[in-house]
Amino acid sequence: MTSEQATAPLSYTHGTGSTALLGDTIGANLDRAVAAWPGREALVDVPTGRRWTYTAFSAEVDRLAYALLASGVAKGDRVGIWAVNCAEWVLVQYATARVGAIMVNINPAYRTHEVEYVLNQAGISLLFASLSHKSSDYRAMVEEVRGRCPGLRETVYIGDPSWDEFTARGTDDRREELRAREAELSCDDPINIQYTSGTTGFPKGATLSHHNILNNGFFVGELVAYSEQDRICIPVPFYHCFGMVMGNLAATSHGACMVIPAPSFEPKATLDAVQQERCTSLYGVPTMFIAELNLPDFASYDLTSLRTGIMAGSPCPVEVMKRVVAEMHMEEVSICYGMTETSPVSLQTRIEDDLEHRTGTVGRVLPHLEVKVVDPATGVTRPRGTAGELCTRGSSVMLGYWNEPDKTAEAIDPGRWMHTGDLAVMREDGYVEIVGRIKDMIIRGGENIYPREIEEFLYGHPKIRDVQVVGVPHETYGEEVLACVIPLDPADPLTLEELRAYCAGRLAHYKVPSRLQVLESFPMTVSGKVRKVELRQTYGG
Repeated sequence: MTSEQATAPLSYTHGTGSTALLGDTIGANLDRAVAAWPGREALVDVPTGRRWTYTAFSAEVDRLAYALLASGVAKGDRVGIWAVNCAEWVLVQYATARVGAIMVNINPAYRTHEVEYVLNQAGISLLFASLSHKSSDYRAMVEEVRGRCPGLRETVYIGDPSWDEFTARGTDDRREELRAREAELSCDDPINIQYTSGTTGFPKGATLSHHNILNNGFFVGELVAYSEQDRICIPVPFYHCFGMVMGNLAATSHGACMVIPAPSFEPKATLDAVQQERCTSLYGVPTMFIAELNLPDFASYDLTSLRTGIMAGSPCPVEVMKRVVAEMHMEEVSICYGMTETSPVSLQTRIEDDLEHRTGTVGRVLPHLEVKVVDPATGVTRPRGTAGELCTRGSSVMLGYWNEPDKTAEAIDPGRWMHTGDLAVMREDGYVEIVGRIKDMIIRGGENIYPREIEEFLYGHPKIRDVQVVGVPHETYGEEVLACVIPLDPADPLTLEELRAYCAGRLAHYKVPSRLQVLESFPMTVSGKVRKVELRQTYGG
């Protein structure tokens, strides 16, 4: 370290603010919203034309909560939700919170290999699921794995008679029982498990409390100045924090309206919903905004109701940001950075920030949180302007990985700092740039993919002797998945078609390699580790 660096300010900052952290549960916070804005719209499901005021939404949530109680769901029981975006997903989110059950989000793109693991690892006893979506037949997949998931006692399908039969159990004579249950709950209770792709073969269940996600959603909403006047178009998935925390909880903690444009992202449906519902805010990863801007009839949409929105998942190109501000009227659009383990947002640009800060950085720390940039080897805080590992601490940091204390200890140090694995630089003004990743995570269209999970799966292919998975540049998705394979029999090498067929229906589509490179050997370091950086550089063109 030079003498100039030794005297430079350290890469540490904490968020201040005049607004206090919320100390209530999600259910209590919803009650406050209903009392303040009973007649305002809370939820609009555009595909089905259904809409609820805050009073009607709360009544529907209560009815589902009564049904959960009638079905024997106890505080701390795990209730799974394996579904695309729909009103029922939101009802399950708030009803499970009311009864103190732990809602387990399951990615709708998961296939049997992944869903079986999650059902068993989390100990899910009750599962809510979509019937089908695109190529996914959820009922068939549940039936396939049910015999290997002994803890799963009931599955309820959305849009099926089983949903109506389940909710019919929710009668008003459970009202006092629900109030008694809510009185037993603490804001620090675990309320949500979200699976993040694991570096050791299987996903890890980030366990989040009421306090974690309610405050994160609330302060994300505060920083884009949400009020009961706002209507938020949410085309991002609910199974991820982007949808259920930054979307739903940001809305209900401010009396705003949640607008569901479609079961999964469709650029036309998104803009139709913004126009029809006069949305004031729009969410998405950069590729979603690009798809919307590139619609042939984009100029015909009336988007003048928009003023803000959130872009996250990967850096936003400057030209895209210019068009979002100028042509989508989102002058107050915000960039967010975070990870599931931090509920998710740690850093966010402010609505008054200039173009350079919105495209060159991922913002500055949220109120009441701390961030620092440390030397990955020593843990010592780095001077501002120098790269190191980004760490964050505060109300957003998860309780831990579900039933994996060793993995938790690897991620959260004794000082309760969450180590992100991202390389970052903190500027003099406290804004942070993400400059790389310590680990080899692939980000494809906003989805985080860990190569080791795919490698573990591909090792089971009869033609593969060894495999390394890396991310290589892709014009649309940012990165795509490349599998570098050493075949068992060089005379009978694997084809890309065979590889993709092996993955089909067993791995989520975004994890399936889109490229294949057959090799005789891998480049190695002197200590015997595969040089993934060399694989990326050599075959990433």
